[in-house]
Amino acid sequence: MLREFDLSPDINCFIGDNGVGKTNILDALHYLSLGKSFLGNSDLNNIKKGEDFFSIEAEVQGDDKGFNIKVIQPKDARKVIKKNDKAYSKIAEHIGFLPSVMISPYDANLITDSAENRRRFLDAMISQVDAEYFHSIIQYQKALKQRNALLKSFAKNGFFDADSLEIYNEPLSRFGTLIYRKRNDFIQGLRPVFKDFYKVISNSKEEVDVIYESVLETTGMNDVLRKNESKDRVLTYTSQGVHKDDLNLMMDEDLIKKTGSQGQQKSFLIALKLAQMNCIKNRTKNTPMLLLDDIFDKLDDKRVSQLIDLVNREGFGQIFITDTHRGRTEEVVKNINEESRIFGL
Repeated sequence: MLREFDLSPDINCFIGDNGVGKTNILDALHYLSLGKSFLGNSDLNNIKKGEDFFSIEAEVQGDDKGFNIKVIQPKDARKVIKKNDKAYSKIAEHIGFLPSVMISPYDANLITDSAENRRRFLDAMISQVDAEYFHSIIQYQKALKQRNALLKSFAKNGFFDADSLEIYNEPLSRFGTLIYRKRNDFIQGLRPVFKDFYKVISNSKEEVDVIYESVLETTGMNDVLRKNESKDRVLTYTSQGVHKDDLNLMMDEDLIKKTGSQGQQKSFLIALKLAQMNCIKNRTKNTPMLLLDDIFDKLDDKRVSQLIDLVNREGFGQIFITDTHRGRTEEVVKNINEESRIFGL
């Protein structure tokens, strides 16, 4: 079904009952920004039953000129992203052109789920501001997959060839070292901004922090691979490296998932996302969109008003909000920005 929206450059709200497609609109914006669903859905699963493809298109107005962005996913071919009708040779080339940050109920998974989810979040943050990092992640994952396949082959066939393994140790060490350095630098720059935003949002005295944990803090990547070689042969996969890094989300010197209330965890996550927006804006000089999915479920009306007012004053760019209640949304946004637009679904 074709839907078109003439959007405000400031605040846009999509109002409707649960299940009418509000989150799909934010997901479409996420596709335009990062080339993939923020919900983690397979691209092919987003094609309507009986159709051969889906497409998303937007006219983007920059500082001095406009652009057309289009995402096309056929059922039987690879995804294509076009800028002004010219397809990117690699989707990675588009990352960072139209940056965005999503705040949604799914963010709670960052606190409760595994380190893999937090690494994915960290990689997505840095990839929007650093093309070299994004390339390094792709190359590291490629070498990791090949090394693991080789280890499985050794176990299956009952032989071992150290020289063959070294072929993959070299790129893992080279790209892993770069990934570690860039992750560490990014988090060090993020931490003070995150702490400041938390104080503003929470009006609380808790001490919060985000600590990057990696085996490379004390050992080089090449030494890590050599030290764990015997273990990896038994396990038939690469047991240590930057693919096992984690972000420790802390409150008062303990993990927030252990000590933080639901309200504190919500404030923590929102402050983290706002710090991400600040870093994107400062590093790229490109203003990110803020996508707020079901934000009233995360915070009370007063906190939502404070959040939107804060973001509006910080100049983070367009804001997109979904909600089920038109009245409360109108009351909040109209008091902040008269140019806001509300769309009923």
